Amino acid sequence: MSLSSRTAVAIHALTMLARRDDHSLTSAEIADSLSSNPVLVRRILGSLRDAGLVWSAEGRGGGWSLARDPREITLHDAYAAVEAGPILSRHPHPPSRDCEVGRHIQSLLEVEFQEAERAMEERLGRTTIAHLRRQVVERERDLGLTNR
Repeated sequence: MSLSSRTAVAIHALTMLARRDDHSLTSAEIADSLSSNPVLVRRILGSLRDAGLVWSAEGRGGGWSLARDPREITLHDAYAAVEAGPILSRHPHPPSRDCEVGRHIQSLLEVEFQEAERAMEERLGRTTIAHLRRQVVERERDLGLTNR
């Protein structure tokens, strides 16, 4: 199973915006950091905007900025803004009712999957963008690469 990379892209973008809190960033600048396409980044930023996490200004000097304090944005907020549906895939087709496993597996897995998803949501809810920003600054300082 492979989960979408949208959450990682969203968290990366939010952390960049928090790090550069003194000015907005363009989608191209964020895409450069991601080694990605600005169109993909704009789509993700659009979802973050719809969730009230970022805002944008058009024209010269425009770009993207955080709409909330980074201490108020959790990784779960980013996840919820860009992902749809359950984290863990369910059976694409109902299993056979003639099989002893098939008769029960969906309801058994549903309980396990819901518990795992709640645990992930709770864990992501404990980490804020401000926390990641602080870790980036500390790691840059440890490498002697920061001037801020």
